[in-house]
Amino acid sequence: MSYQVLARKYRPKSFETLVGQAHVVRALSNALDQQRLHHAYLFTGTRGVGKTTLARILAKSLNCETGITAKPCGICNACTGIDADRFIDYIEINAASTRGIDDVRTLLEQATYAPTQGRFKIFMLDEVHQLTKEAFNALLKTLEEPPAHIKFILGTTDPQKVPVTVLSRCLQFNLRQMASPTISEHLKNVLSQEQIGFEPAAVHLIARAAAGSMRDALSLTDQAIAYGNQTVNEAEVRSMLGTIDQNYLFEVIHALLAQDGVALIEKAKQMEARSISFEAALNDLANLLHQIAMAQTVPDSIANDLPERALLLDLAAKLSAETLQLYYQITLLGRRDIGLAPDEYAGFTMTLLRMLAFAPTEKVAAKITEKSASNPQTTVPCQAVTAPTKPTEAKKIEAKQSKTIEDDATGQKHSSTGPQANIYTASNPAFSANIPSETFFDGHWKKLVEQNLKLGLARALAQNCELISHDQTSFTLRVAENQKHLLSASYQDKLSSAINEYYGRKIRLNFEIDAEANTPAKQNSNEKAVAQSGAEAAIMGDPFVQDLMQKFGAQIIPNSIKPN
Repeated sequence: MSYQVLARKYRPKSFETLVGQAHVVRALSNALDQQRLHHAYLFTGTRGVGKTTLARILAKSLNCETGITAKPCGICNACTGIDADRFIDYIEINAASTRGIDDVRTLLEQATYAPTQGRFKIFMLDEVHQLTKEAFNALLKTLEEPPAHIKFILGTTDPQKVPVTVLSRCLQFNLRQMASPTISEHLKNVLSQEQIGFEPAAVHLIARAAAGSMRDALSLTDQAIAYGNQTVNEAEVRSMLGTIDQNYLFEVIHALLAQDGVALIEKAKQMEARSISFEAALNDLANLLHQIAMAQTVPDSIANDLPERALLLDLAAKLSAETLQLYYQITLLGRRDIGLAPDEYAGFTMTLLRMLAFAPTEKVAAKITEKSASNPQTTVPCQAVTAPTKPTEAKKIEAKQSKTIEDDATGQKHSSTGPQANIYTASNPAFSANIPSETFFDGHWKKLVEQNLKLGLARALAQNCELISHDQTSFTLRVAENQKHLLSASYQDKLSSAINEYYGRKIRLNFEIDAEANTPAKQNSNEKAVAQSGAEAAIMGDPFVQDLMQKFGAQIIPNSIKPN
């Protein structure tokens, strides 16, 4: 007997054995048990998720000799005939090749005749979106009011191309992509029945490569069995799929944690020597970062039998959530732009160097604290350490800081607009060691908002606030009545986070609502109005312009004058 591929051999023959589509199975089973039968069904979903399989099981349920049931017997002539593709009253048509109006007319002629063997004559039109416009129009009337002995089952991978007139005449069921754990469990069951040795990690790789398609997963398993000579192991599956060894990626992340640029480049060179696809490597790196994030947030979501479980949990403990999200975003951008790079190696290494350049702030702050401890006379701003400071700049900073400390110690000079100055003296070592003088608030709210804070979506709120008072732990801000809609919890949280990040400490924000407020937005508007008025006056007072207007009747186009 010839070999039968796994995808056909293990095709489900009943609703109970169908994997991953419980929501569709439940709806169809209830309808069959209650005898609430529709004349047309539409199954949508990507390839290999069970559309044709569901159609065959539904056909058996409708034509089983035991009666209409959600549990067909599987042994009568109708059930065995449909399974063997020889039941005359179940007709499968591939609309990708049989798509014209003449083909549909031939189908409709067959529909007029009563079933020969079964209770219903069932037409299964796969890839129905491939039908021509004329073919759809010819099908509409029969599809809406077919003879009592006819049932239509339509399948498509692209429901957007199916006319709404057809969609409205069908019961539509959306078949979901299979989850990787679901595919893995099914593959393990199949391999056990086939008595094929396998490694769980290899099955996991196949499930992930299948991208939600059970048929693709079974086809890849067939290929892996042949490739591995009746075994399915991780190394050979990786070789077959062309995926990268996970050890490389773990070593890359450890090098990033250690801020070891030499090790990063060395790993990239080793991958290049093995002719690994760097685009695939970035894809796998994004998957690994996703797994680490899941391990960090929901540790129980990582399967106990996953070989990398211990490594994932270890990295989840070492990486901060912010750093993890940054690495993930940089990886996605690197994968998107790798086609624009001079070559894949350059695109991959630049992505790693970008991760290295945006070092976690906690590491930078730790280095600064070590320098400050070794030399307490010199304090370097935490916020400014993104590149080595030039010697001349360092001298300026040191001189400025020394002057501030002297002024504060003698009590002769304090910079503040509120009742409590935001000043930290040499007598307070915690503040003088960790908070740079550049981040002392001088009361200029507009400058702080427009030049220093990383606001993002909260910029609208900050621009429409007026600073009323401030001290070391709190700011009181006023918002105009007509802008109070900006006081959403989300915007307040983002503004608070930006201020806390800039000053390196917790600052409470208090908001007041008043009829008017002298906000940065209002100040900018006033400045623009003054500049515009000055520009218009300058133009109107220009002798050359006046001469043109008097001698030639020239006119100034409204709104054409713009200040420099």
